[in-house]
Amino acid sequence: MPRVTRAALIQASCPLSGDQPVQAIKDAMIEKHLDLIAKAADQGANVCCLQEVFNGLYFCAEQDTKWYASAEPVPDGPTIKLMQEQARKHNMVLVVPIYEQAMTGVLYNTAAVIDETGEYLGKYRKHHIPHCHPGFWEKFYFKPGDLGYPVFQTRFGKIGVYICYDRHFPEGARELGLNGAEIVFNPSATVAGLSEYLWKLEQPAHAVANQYFIGAINRVGAEQPWNIGEFYGTSYFCNPRGQIVAEGARDTDDVVVADLDLDLIQEVRNVWQFFRDRRPESYEQIAQHETRQGA
Repeated sequence: MPRVTRAALIQASCPLSGDQPVQAIKDAMIEKHLDLIAKAADQGANVCCLQEVFNGLYFCAEQDTKWYASAEPVPDGPTIKLMQEQARKHNMVLVVPIYEQAMTGVLYNTAAVIDETGEYLGKYRKHHIPHCHPGFWEKFYFKPGDLGYPVFQTRFGKIGVYICYDRHFPEGARELGLNGAEIVFNPSATVAGLSEYLWKLEQPAHAVANQYFIGAINRVGAEQPWNIGEFYGTSYFCNPRGQIVAEGARDTDDVVVADLDLDLIQEVRNVWQFFRDRRPESYEQIAQHETRQGA
């Protein structure tokens, strides 16, 4: 029988500004997302991914220690516990990106993966941490990920996660493919301007090079008081041929749903034998260069 997974992406604006209390912002975003998750379930989604640090603003627009208070343990914090209940309620796999506190002073940009029974399957920690251009001061908040590039076996396919700035680096996208990913979700917070032209270039290229589906999520709106730019939405799914098969609105909250035929992965790999024809023994200079740079 065909293996078709109905997947959903949620993009949402924040109803509060950054001068509001941290907990009030979290509460407002969680309340909004509960409704959007229910809409995804009503459309029959088997898997749903939320946006980067879904339960807050993109606070990296400034450097302020007050935002450390928004971090929680994963999986033992209240937000992941609530999302486990939602996964059970809707019989739906959830990919939940939040700000993780691993221990006091050790914080990560993380996505938890929860199966449809509510079981916590594991987490991915964002590897590539930008600290560039006014408004993207992520090294102030996040330690680079240390859990590799895990792939999570679910009833609806093998799921990998790559977060926002990660998408500019093909090496991790390849690792996810080698680890067996069939669907890779990239929850993001990216604004119009500098990198917008890459939004529909890099990730379809990763999908082609690694022959899997990608779900790319971007939040919407201009968050106050920083005004670093417009988060332009246009979340989308692309298939292993790099074709965009569903796309969200540019400037409004949206639930993007698509049926992903996982059998297409085998069909494409039967034609383009990229994994067979790789020459990893000839790529040693990449690792050697890093060693020399660190010496």
